[in-house]
Parts: sequence; structure tokens; C-alpha cells
Amino acid sequence: ALFFGNTSYCGTPSQSLRILPKLSLPARPWKQAMKQSFAFDNVGYEGGLDNVCPSPTITSTISVLGMTCQSCVKSIEGRISSLKGIVNIKVSLEQSNATVKYVPSVISLQQVCHQIGDMGFEASVVEGKAASWPSRTSSAQEAVVKLRVEGMTCQSCVSSIEGKLRKLQGVVRVKVSLSTQEAVITYQPYLIQSEDLRDHVSDMGFEAAIKNKVAPLSLGPIDIGRLQSANPKRPSAFANQNLNNSETLGHQGSHTATVQLGIDGMHCQSCVLNIEGNIGQLPGVQHIQVSLENKTAEVQYDPSCVTPVSLQRAIEALRPGNFKVSLPDGAGGSGAGDDHLQGQCSSLVLSITGMTCVSCVQSIESVLSQREGVQRIAVSLAAGTATVVYDPSIISPEDLRAAVEDMGFEASVVPENHSTNHVESHSAANAVLQTLGDPPVSVQVVAPHARRPNRSHSPGYSSHIPQSTGTAAAQKCFLQIKGMTCASCVSHIERNLQKEAGVLSILVALMSGKAEVKYNPEVIQPPQIAQLIQDLGFEAAVMEDNAGSDGDVELVITGMTCASCVHNIESKLTRTNGITCASVALATSKARVKFDPEIIGPRDIVKIIEEIGFHASLAQRRPNAHHLDHKMEIKQWRKSFLCSLVFGIPVMGLMIYMLIPSHESHETMVLDRNIIPGLSILNLIFFILCTFVQFLGGWYFYVQAYKSLRHRSANMDVLIVLATSIAYAYSLVILVVAIAEKAEKSPVTFFDTPPMLFVFIALGRWLEHVAKSKTSEALAKLMSLQATEATVVTLGEDNLILREEQVPMELVQRGDVIKVVPGGKFPVDGKVLEGNTMADESLITGEAMPVTKKPGSMVIAGSINAHGSVLIKATHVGNDTTLAQIVKLVEEAQMSKAPIQQLADRFSGYFVPFIIIISTLTLVVWIVIGFIDFGVVQKYFPSPSKHISQTEVIIRFAFQTSITVLCIACPCSLGLATPTAVMVGTGVAAQHGILIKGGKPLEMAHKIKTVMFDKTGTITHGVPRVMRVLLLVDVATLPLRKVLAVVGTAEASSEHPLGLAVTKYCKEELGTETLGYCTDFQAVPGCGIGCKVSNVEGILSQSDGQAGQLNGIGSPPGKDAAPQTYSVLIGNREWMRRNGLTISSDVSDAMIDHEMKGQTAILVAIDGVLCGMIAIADAVKPEAALAVHTLKSMGVDVVLITGDNRKTARAIATQVGINKVFAEVLPSHKVAKVQELQNEGKKVAMVGDGVNDSPALAQADVGIAIGTGTDVAIEAADVVLIRNDLLDVVASIHLSKRTVRRIRVNLVLALIYNMVGIPIAAGVFMPVGIVLQPWMGSAAMAASSVSVVLSSLQLKCYRKPELERYEAQAHGRMKPLSASQVSVHVGMDDWRRDSPRPTPWDQVSYVSQVSLSSLTSDRLSRHSATMDDGGDKWSLLLNDRDEEQYM
Repeated sequence: ALFFGNTSYCGTPSQSLRILPKLSLPARPWKQAMKQSFAFDNVGYEGGLDNVCPSPTITSTISVLGMTCQSCVKSIEGRISSLKGIVNIKVSLEQSNATVKYVPSVISLQQVCHQIGDMGFEASVVEGKAASWPSRTSSAQEAVVKLRVEGMTCQSCVSSIEGKLRKLQGVVRVKVSLSTQEAVITYQPYLIQSEDLRDHVSDMGFEAAIKNKVAPLSLGPIDIGRLQSANPKRPSAFANQNLNNSETLGHQGSHTATVQLGIDGMHCQSCVLNIEGNIGQLPGVQHIQVSLENKTAEVQYDPSCVTPVSLQRAIEALRPGNFKVSLPDGAGGSGAGDDHLQGQCSSLVLSITGMTCVSCVQSIESVLSQREGVQRIAVSLAAGTATVVYDPSIISPEDLRAAVEDMGFEASVVPENHSTNHVESHSAANAVLQTLGDPPVSVQVVAPHARRPNRSHSPGYSSHIPQSTGTAAAQKCFLQIKGMTCASCVSHIERNLQKEAGVLSILVALMSGKAEVKYNPEVIQPPQIAQLIQDLGFEAAVMEDNAGSDGDVELVITGMTCASCVHNIESKLTRTNGITCASVALATSKARVKFDPEIIGPRDIVKIIEEIGFHASLAQRRPNAHHLDHKMEIKQWRKSFLCSLVFGIPVMGLMIYMLIPSHESHETMVLDRNIIPGLSILNLIFFILCTFVQFLGGWYFYVQAYKSLRHRSANMDVLIVLATSIAYAYSLVILVVAIAEKAEKSPVTFFDTPPMLFVFIALGRWLEHVAKSKTSEALAKLMSLQATEATVVTLGEDNLILREEQVPMELVQRGDVIKVVPGGKFPVDGKVLEGNTMADESLITGEAMPVTKKPGSMVIAGSINAHGSVLIKATHVGNDTTLAQIVKLVEEAQMSKAPIQQLADRFSGYFVPFIIIISTLTLVVWIVIGFIDFGVVQKYFPSPSKHISQTEVIIRFAFQTSITVLCIACPCSLGLATPTAVMVGTGVAAQHGILIKGGKPLEMAHKIKTVMFDKTGTITHGVPRVMRVLLLVDVATLPLRKVLAVVGTAEASSEHPLGLAVTKYCKEELGTETLGYCTDFQAVPGCGIGCKVSNVEGILSQSDGQAGQLNGIGSPPGKDAAPQTYSVLIGNREWMRRNGLTISSDVSDAMIDHEMKGQTAILVAIDGVLCGMIAIADAVKPEAALAVHTLKSMGVDVVLITGDNRKTARAIATQVGINKVFAEVLPSHKVAKVQELQNEGKKVAMVGDGVNDSPALAQADVGIAIGTGTDVAIEAADVVLIRNDLLDVVASIHLSKRTVRRIRVNLVLALIYNMVGIPIAAGVFMPVGIVLQPWMGSAAMAASSVSVVLSSLQLKCYRKPELERYEAQAHGRMKPLSASQVSVHVGMDDWRRDSPRPTPWDQVSYVSQVSLSSLTSDRLSRHSATMDDGGDKWSLLLNDRDEEQYM
């Protein structure tokens, strides 16, 4: 297989054909093979070829699909007949084919098909129609591979990949798609392998991985014979020599030489395999045997292709770069030409920053390769380096570096010992070729093609190489990864794993800490993948249960009429590739489909069903349709309360009426008159009203009590149900008995107990559940953060948008390309394909600073796109998005939160058994007394009728007293003790600006032992403010007011939060709302702004007029005539350097000083002079330090927990006096931290304001949200501080203590009534003459209830402690901490990651670090790139430039 390119071939075609017979090969088959696989460049052969070698013509048929009319026929005939090598062509529209007569030595049938394909038709060779074997076998001997290519940003990347691959020998066709980031390559597997193609694409600086591959080629005996006779090794060697002398070539054909090389630095057998494997692939190397014991390598090679010196260099270039090779004496190299070239060429590695895509690479390569003295150049985008082979006598390294810098990139020469690290082991072949003086084409062409045949010659190699990867189906595994704190961790893992052999694709989700890996099981196994991740410094474990990976969708299908419809849909779905299971229910018209999201998505499934003729839509899943939704309970308790109230009010009225003392005796009162003997009007009314209350109003109490008893516990419900049921049942029984006995007087009943009790308790429960329901609304609010629709686009050839469609959120699939307009929400997690923008990710990070997004950056669902339109590719959809993970965290937190057992419930647990024991005791005692001394019973219980036996009288009396005990045990006041106090407490709190949701947080707050504060928006204001302006020039030449006027005008055009902060400050300082004019405004993300400012004199004179003439202000009158224009630059160090300004060490020190405090320092240059520095920071709230001090003095631990970087976190902690800090944490880490403290038995309060805090707010024993925070946080929290004052955290704990104290007082009051009432009811004081009169029970009940309510109302007098009181307590004790007193932990680590004093190394890292402006920086300077502890790692989602540099 030969390659004649006009670049590497130095002779005429006639010479080349004369050489052939001299090769020691059978003539005829070689000529045939040559016809098939020669790829002649037309250039340079115009007209001359056919005369030289009159070739036979072949007629073949091509199938052409897609023709619609005669004009298609004409255009194909016109285009193809103009190609060189085509004798004639006849296209038939009816038969959809074309008959072609062509010269196979000039053009192949595949090339003809390719040309027709480029015209938009589908063309393929019709098998068996070809006239002779070359064209017939051409397609039979082809394989197709699909590569995933990442890193392409524009059409020029596509062209450069297609251009390079088409030049390779054995490549028949290449199609690269920018939209899908894929390349489909048709190649001849006996000439080139898919791995070689992948390596070629990787060498161009893109990340390439094999997606799928056809089964390996199986050759027939004829093909094998032909290949053996046409061994490509010789011709490739021949193609690589620039020799015109046919004689020497003939002689060298069979010549081999052997050399023994000494190799130091080998440690084990893998070193041996490394050397044998890579060197055995080199062209010209026939056999290599390496001995570890003797430290030697014996190489059989063809001296015409390779020299010992080049072998030496190739081995030394292998990874890990510590092999040292010594040549035997006199083996300096044969081939004078090579030696000569070696002597005069040097190699150099340049480090280049600023390259963004492959077109940058191409422009650098094309410019440098044209420089005189440059022999060869290879630029790597991934490594950011350029390797140059040059002649030092003509050009120097400094000239090369300057040439690169002139193109707008930054370049530096890498010292010799570093440069070896850039040489990949797979490029060892290129390393040798770089030592030979060949043009670049030969490098790309020869190395890979010699690989396959060489393997068969190298026994040491072939035995250890894994078999072709195409035979095994790719498998998928899931890994749980711990220790990731930000998006740079994600990209680090993805980037490194994708380089590993056998890993086909990897997708890492930051929030859920999971990785989905597709791998080739023949090459690598999941435990090895986990080990690779562990080697990167993370914890990884293989997840056994992969069920979560499958997609699951529920559809509503309309139009089904019978079982055959169901069968039709099911069979169609199950036959579809990617659908694992489908079940359709006719009755509910619903279908449940499980599918593989990699292959198919919900949108496709809906389409399939609609194609059969039914209508399908997604079943609506309500976001709040879960058990945390209290709507049912609210409805129940409201019904219970209203019912009790309606029937209870008349009962209470009657009770009061009964208590009013009357002049007439009670008998004569209207209501006491009997309707029938034994039944008075009053008792009848009581009975009717109470029955309704008992069974309608009280039904839900019965349900709750039953549940409680089933769990073997007695709570408040049990006590209430017991009291009311016994009172009702007892009253009913004695009433029935009285009627049966035709008693003259209606008995005293307890029908008034149930309504009283139910009204109050049901009201309390109803209000509590209303407050609770707010919590679950947090989830609905969270879901509403998500976009409802997405604009899914279909991309064409050059990333042009062919079609846009609005798709509901649920139907977006993985891999969809979505367009997001400025101001829109990102609907799913994904990667940016095209466009640049800033995104507000405060949703996840809690940080208000926008983050730069460019191609390759990750975006999060729910974050807001600021000002650029972008195309993103969906990577995580549905339940896998970051937002869905936060929803899940909130949900889990609310579910796992242990219910607080309220004080009254605990009390009931003891009280219910106690009352039952007392009443049983009363029953037994009176029965005993009755039988011993019947007289006592008769005295107090005169029998209504004489014919009742003595025993019955005793038992009736005993029962009556024991029931009276139960009824009088005042469950009413017990039941009211808590609800009334809580109602008053929450009301008082609301008046003081603290919104408390329900009784539980109020009862819990006083037990808090640890308070965790979020930083941004909680401890700080959450918006940047100017802290200091430093003037760097003389005030006389440039007054401060003028600088402020110029800077304010310039920043007024900026959208960046820092710019807004500066403008606001300047307007406040100048006391004006209007500023000057700004033109030529330019903003460079991550660097700064530049513009021209004029008309500032007006502002200055205006403000001077107001403030009186200030010294040094106001320019001489002569200058005022023409308004002056200033050229302004504002930005970080990098921006100043780019614009040619030097920063003195004093200024740099001042900036570092501010950056150590977690502030952002930006520089201002006016008219090319550095004239000012502005320090900006997110300022701490004034009351924060006092609140922290007060909490500490109350014995509460205070912790700061933030997603921000550790330096800013430490700076803020020292200011407010917090000793323990957790920085760079994810929302899930915050929850885990809260759980950790709860597991230690501590009660934890969390104070936060962002969506990222909501899971922790829900998990904490008391979640406290700042009123100015996000809706989600407010809904998830138990307490909301409406006034945004941190001292209210202290106040809520203080109020909680008061409320709990009040509840205890209420319970004591209720107990006092019981202590007095129960003995009287039990008849203990009967001998003394104190007997329980019928009215006493009602009076005691009413009095106890009233006293409890009055006691609770005393909480109204609560006053929140004044600020002065807190300040007086803290006076003289509050001191800011030093940096060494603050311990900072990163992520979930519990070991400190900090050295309190900045080391000199820290100082280096700080020189380039601009804490907030470079937060969104595209380029960090190289200092901080080397630092692991870079302060710019501020947010959970860094931009990609940062990611690369942190790794």
C-alpha cells in the first residue's frame, strides 16, 4: 500500500512505474494491489499520466437514491464526467443507478460515490456488478468507525480534521459533524486501524474516543495471499525515502542490520513491554527483544528506514522519560544524509497560553512553518505546547517565541528537562520521524500504517496486546464518588478517564456524586475504573444497583378501545431499540415505559405511539403530590373545628346559663322540665348537640388515637378521646337508665365536655397544620425555579439552526441541543456548544457573582443566562439535574427529620395511665366499702326506686364515682396548655419581625446547641460594595473627585456586579445621579473594561458648586473650553499587563493585602497611567459580630458553612469571630454536616438565605431563613427573620425559652385543678362532708380552661431585648480573631486544610489572584495555575479555564 503525495514524492510517474519491477515482489498481484490502493494527488500529474501507463478501464454500476427529476440526472452526469479518470457515465432515473466507465488506477469507485454523496444523494456500489476485482473488493475490505470528538468549536475545526484524515493512507471517506461532535470514518483495516485514527485526531488537540466499530475484517484466502505478496512494509519504507535512485532501492529491499543497545532505568516487566510495544511499531524495525536482567535491547532493523541514533531518541522519549540508552561504539548511525541533518537541527518546546481551538493551532503551525530555518512544528492544544525542530544557525529560540507572541498568544521556552514530559508514548513513532529530516506529511502517513504488519514480526509485543476492541459490546457501570467540591473536580475526572484505554464515555454528576461510565469489558473493568478515580484523589466505589440509570416514563394514551390496541402499542414499543419494558393499562389509559436514555428518550416514545395512530402525553406528576403535603390534614382539622364550633357554641351558652344563680329553684327553670320522666329538655338538647360533635367533629381524633395506641403510646389524642368517650357514654347510659326507671328528676350529665374540648384542640391542630404546609410548599417553589419549556434545535452542516421547536421540560432528552436566550433559564444541566455568556448560579452556589460560560463549560438547570445567546447540549435531564437533586435533598431532609414530641404529648404519656389507674382504684374501693358498710352508700346515693337490689346500687354508685374521676380529670386545660401558649407566642414573634411556623420550632429553639451560618447574604449583605479607593498619583495632577467621575462613567456601561458597585459608590461620593459620556466601550470577561470617557467636567463643577471650592479641584479656565476625553482601563493585573502597563511592587503588595482579607482589588488606568486601586468586597452586616458573640455567650457553638473559597471564608470568620469554618461545600455537604452534628446528640439551627441552603434548613432542628433570601429557603425554614437582622436569631431563642416556660406554667395550673378535683370526685372527703356537687365538675372545667388561657395571654407582654442591652453585655469583650484562631475545613473533610500564616508560596499564589473579579476569569495568570490552593476556586462551578488550571 503506497502513498504518493506531491509533497513527499520527488520523481515523475514514469520513474515510479519503472522502479516497480525491480522490487523483489511478484509483479502481477502487486500491480493489481497498487491499482486499488494508490491515491494519486491530481496536482502535478495533469495530462501526463494516461500516456505514461495506459490503464485498462472498468465499467461498474452505482446505486443512486434521492433523485427526483431529470435535472438531478443532468447535474450528476455533468459533475462526475468532469472528474479525472472517468471515461463516461450514464445515469438512469427509473432504475435509480449510474453506470460508470472509469480508469481504476486514477479514480476508485468509492471516490465517485463520495462525489455523488457530496451533491446530496445517497450513492453506494452495487455488489457483484463490477467488472473486475479492484472495485468489487473495495467496499468489502472497508470498515467504518465512529469517533466521539470533543473540543471542536467551529467549522474550521471540522475542516482541519477532515483534511488531515483524508490525507491518511487507507482512509476512504470522512464525515465530521460539529453538532453531534462525532466523526464517521470509512477505512481499509489492513492499512490503518481505528485506534490510529483516534490517535491522529488526539494529536491535533481534540479529545477523541472510539464510540462504536464494525466487527473486525475477515479476509478470504485470496486477499491474504495478495496482502502477503504485497507486504506494505517495504513500500512504506520506500515511500519514506527521498531517493530517486532505483538501483539503491532495489538493493536495500532485503537488507537488515542488528544493533544491541544498552538501556538504563528499567524497573520491571512493564518497562520491557512499554519499550518492545512502542519501538516494535516503528517503520523499519523488524524485531526487538529487551532483556531486563542484562539491561539491553537487541533490535533488527532496516538501515534504510531507521538509524540507531533515532532508535536511541525514540526509547528515551518514552514515558515516564527516565530511560537512558547507550549506543555501541561506531553505531552513530548509517545514512549520511540523516547524520548531516541531525547535526544541524535542534528541538525546542514552547509553552503557549491563549489558544482556544484548533484554528489557533493551525494558524501557529502555518506561520512558524513558513519561517526560514524551521524544519517541522507540532502544536498541541491540550498540552498548550509547541514542539519545533529548527536550525539554530538560521533562527534562535527567542525569535520563535517572539513570532508566537506577535500572533497574540503568550509563549515561553520550556527548559529541556520539562519538555520530555510532553511526549506521549503513542507518539514515539513521531519522535523518531522528527529526528529524520522528512517533510511533515511522512510523519502523518508512515507511522500508523507500519503498525499492524510490524506486530506480527514482534513476538515480544503481540503476546501482550489486547485483542481488537470491536468484538465486545460496550457495557455501562455506575460509580459513587466522594470528595468532589466543584465543577473543576468533575472536569478533572472526566478529562483524565477519557484518556484511558477502554473507557468509551464518562458522565459525572456533581450533586449526586455519581459517575456513569461506558467501557469495553475486554480492556477494562469497573474496579479498575474506580481505582483510576481513586488515583486522582477522590473516593470511588462501584455501585451494585444500577436500576437508577434506566429512564422511566408514565404516559396517558387516548384513543385505545380494546385489548388489541394495547397489544399493538406494547409490541411496537418493545420491538423498539432502547426500550426495555412497556406495559399499557386499558382501564386507566396509562402506559409505563422503561428505556435506556442513551438510546431513546420520552419524546421519541411519544412520537412512536402517535405514529401508530394514538395520542400520547406525559402523565402530570404534581411536584407537591407527596406525603409532606398537609392539604388533607388541614381539610380534616378545619372540618373538625367548624363542626365542633357550630354545635359547641350552644352547649357553652347552656353551660353559662346553668352557672348563673337563679332566684327560683333550678327545678322550675324551663330547661330542667322533663319531657318524659327521666329526660329533661336540657339533657335532650345536650344529647343531640353532643352526638354530632362526638362523631362528626371528633372523628379525626378517634383516627389519631387509634394510630397512637397501635404504636403502643398514649398521646394527647388518646387522653382526649378517652375523656370525651367516657363522658359521652356515661351520660348516655345514666340518661337511658333514668328514662327506663321513669325517674322524677333527670340526672346530671357530662354532655358538655366533648364540645368544649374538641373546639379548642381542633383549632390548635388546624392552625399548626396550616403552618406546616408552608414547609412542603418549598418543594413546589423549587420545582417552579425550573423552566417549563425548552427550545430544542436541530443543527445542520455548519452548526446552522435548521429547526427550532418548543418542547415541554419533561420531554427533553439527553443529547438534545437546546437554545437559551438572554434572560432565560437553563432548562437542564448541560455543556455549552456555542456562544459565550455569564450565568447567575446563586441557585447552587449562593454567590451572587455571575460565572463566565464558554464552549465546553457546564451549566446548571434553573440558573439564569445573563446576556448571551448560547446553544447547550443536555447531559443531565429529568431527575438527574442539579435542581432535581436539591429537591430530593429537601424532600429527604423533611422525611428524615425526627418529629419533636411536644411537651403536652409527653405529659399525656404519663397522665393517661395515671388517671385510668386512679379511676379503677376508685371503682374497686367503693365496691369494697359498699359491701362492708352499705349505709355510707345509701347516705350519699339514695336509690331512686326501692325495687333495685343492694348489689346493683353499690355497683352503680362505684361506677358513677370512678367515671366522675375520669371526667373531672380536666383534660380540657391540659389540652389547651400548649396550643394557647404557642398561638400567643407566634403572634408576639410576628410583631417583632420573626415568623415562626407552628409550635414545634418554638418549643425546640431553646434547646439549640449549635448554630450554623451561611456566609453570602446571611453574615454578609450578598452584594459587592466598595471598601476603599487608593489614589496612586499626586492629587494635584489628578484629583480624587475626577478619578471617581471618570471611573463611575466608565463602569456605568458595565453589567458586571463589580461595575455596578463602583458606579453606585462614585455617584454617592460625588452626590450626583448623572455622569459623563462613555464611548468605545469594550468588556473582556475575566479581565476588565476599556473605554473613552468625556464630559466629566460638568459633573465636577456641579458638585464643586454644591460643596464649595475644594483644594486642587477645578482645572485652569483655559482648558474648560474643549471637553477633555480620557482613555480609561479598569480591571485586574492581567488586563493591565495586556495593555502594556507595569504594576509596581508597592501596588501589588497593597492588592495582596486586600485579597488576603477576601476582597477584590481592581486597578484603574487613565490615559496610560496607573492612577488608582479600588478594593471591593461583600461587606459583613454590622450586627453579625454582635449576634455571634451573644450566641457564644449563651453557650451556643457557632459555625460558618459556605460554598465560597477558603480564603474569603476565613477573612469573614475572623471579622465576625467564628472559629470553625467549612468552605467550598455543596448543598449536600451542608445537609451531611447538620446530620453529623445531630448524630452527636446536638440540636442544630441552620441560618441561610439561598436555594443551596434549603436542604440544610429542612434538615436542621430549627431552620432559620433570612427574609430577603429566596422563596425556596423561606418556605423550607421553620423560622423566617422578616427584618433581615441577625440579632433576631438570638431573639427567637430567647422567645422560645419564654414560651416553653409559659407552657410549663399552664400544665402546672391544669395539674392543680386535677390535684384538687380528683380526690373530691373520688369521694375521699365524703366523711368531712365535701361531696362533688353536679355543677362543680363543669365549674372546675371552665375555671381551669380560663386560667390556662389567661396565663398564655401573659406572653403578650414579651419585649425583645434591645440592641443596647446586647452591646452593653458584649462591651469590651468582642475582639476580632486572628487568622490562626480560625480552623478552615474544605468540603466534607474534617482535617484542616490551612496554614494559618501565609507562607512565601501562598504569597506567590496571591500575586495573581483577584478574589472576585478573577472569579469569573477566563484566564488566570500562570502563578495561580500552579497553586492547588488558588483563591479563585470560589464557586461550585468554575469556568473551564480555571478548571484546566486547577487540575
